[in-house]
Amino acid sequence: MSVEASVSERYAEGANERQEALCCPVDYDTSLLKMLPQEIIERDYGCGDPSRYVQEGDVVLDLGSGGGKICYMAAQLVGEKGHVIGVDMTDDMLALARSHQQTMAEKLGGDRVTFHKGYIQDLGLSVESLEAKLKAEPVVDAEQLNLLDSWKKKQRKTNPMVADNTVSLVISNCVLNLVDKSNRQQMISEIFRVLKPGGRVAISDIISDEHVPESLQQDETLWSGCISGAFEEKEFLQAFLDAGFVAVGYDKWDDQPWQVVEDIEFRSVTLLATKPSKENLYDAGEAVLYRGPYSEVFDDLGNRYPRGERIAVSRRTFDLIKDGPYAKDFVCMSPAQDINLGCFSKPAGTLRAASETKGGLQVGTGTSEACC
Repeated sequence: MSVEASVSERYAEGANERQEALCCPVDYDTSLLKMLPQEIIERDYGCGDPSRYVQEGDVVLDLGSGGGKICYMAAQLVGEKGHVIGVDMTDDMLALARSHQQTMAEKLGGDRVTFHKGYIQDLGLSVESLEAKLKAEPVVDAEQLNLLDSWKKKQRKTNPMVADNTVSLVISNCVLNLVDKSNRQQMISEIFRVLKPGGRVAISDIISDEHVPESLQQDETLWSGCISGAFEEKEFLQAFLDAGFVAVGYDKWDDQPWQVVEDIEFRSVTLLATKPSKENLYDAGEAVLYRGPYSEVFDDLGNRYPRGERIAVSRRTFDLIKDGPYAKDFVCMSPAQDINLGCFSKPAGTLRAASETKGGLQVGTGTSEACC
């Protein structure tokens, strides 16, 4: 049996009857659970709460959306201008999520959630469209198989399930570890593809403190139970760095392991990352100052920040630091409004004189109340 078939079979059972072994304790925001149907709450399986990273106006993509719990929580947070897309491959889970879609739309004041049947490593192809195609035109020989492959390529290009650069936040709750290892590079590349420049990732998943041996990887029960397919703790971070993400790091890290199998610790974490823009690579006279406590730090774009030094950065990097996960560690400085922005041409990473940002806005200095 393939990994996908094994996982889908077990989660189909979980859609109809709660499976305690498929989840670990999570402290969800109870205010967001109040309007959810009880059966969706009971038949949800996860290890974290990525909904806490949702912002108003976001277009959210939930990978492995299951019965729709996180989708319906996120839908309350995105507001009228936001939207939530759920992708899952298990018919029973999709049926559960969709059975409450109309009721939830009425409670929310609008239909803010869309569910698709698909594989999270292939976000360009709708499995429902594929199944309809196969029903209408069954494949019975090699020529038809080649035609089907051509059709799938065309669908991904002209009618993708999730289009390029359309999502502001990708979330997932204990699902990436269920994907076959041979498909993981493609899966993370797909996440990168669908995100807008500046888009964010918040992935809750199970990781291991050592690489999982082949003997455990062959155990279908442990695989579908989020054990055998766990990313090793450094490997998980590196996979996103290799795909081109920046600001990659762990936000949530459980103090205690969820399970220990053959002396390997498996614990719940939440990984955050950002897709960098390729625009705004110019000097607008801005600077950032690393607060400390370390003597210096480096970002994933290769910039070095000595403690206490005003460092010139591109507009792209300035926005990433000011509005992203680095914000609490830096003071961000803009030049005075009456300065001609065209006069700046410092290479990124070089020192910027205090005179160039004097009189401008500084973000990160605390309150505006007078001291002393």
